[in-house]
Amino acid sequence: MIPKRAPKKNKYFAKKVEYDGIVFDSKLEAARYKILKRHEEAGEITDLEVQVDFPCVITVEGEDKKICSYVADFRYKRDGEVVVEDTKGIITQVFTLKKKLVEALYPGLKILIIKDPREWA
Repeated sequence: MIPKRAPKKNKYFAKKVEYDGIVFDSKLEAARYKILKRHEEAGEITDLEVQVDFPCVITVEGEDKKICSYVADFRYKRDGEVVVEDTKGIITQVFTLKKKLVEALYPGLKILIIKDPREWA
């Protein structure tokens, strides 16, 4: 008989949380979502989106090559400007590299890093 594996733990000890029918990767991300929903209900932001995919594709010798994909936690509009947010308890080297790549491939886009869900940039 093969023993069952224990559920895989996140290496940063983040726990997945479900809220509003959406599964968030951490309590921090879910807390930020709740705050952004309140801002949307108050009319301070619009078009709130969750887990937005940004494919990182470059063209080499006329051929498109997908390097990776970056999934932002949130995207919304505030004062007519598009805001892209990522909640982070720990900023890894991989995240830092992907952030730079996405900002280079999507001119004008700046990813806002939120460490405290109550931050309002």
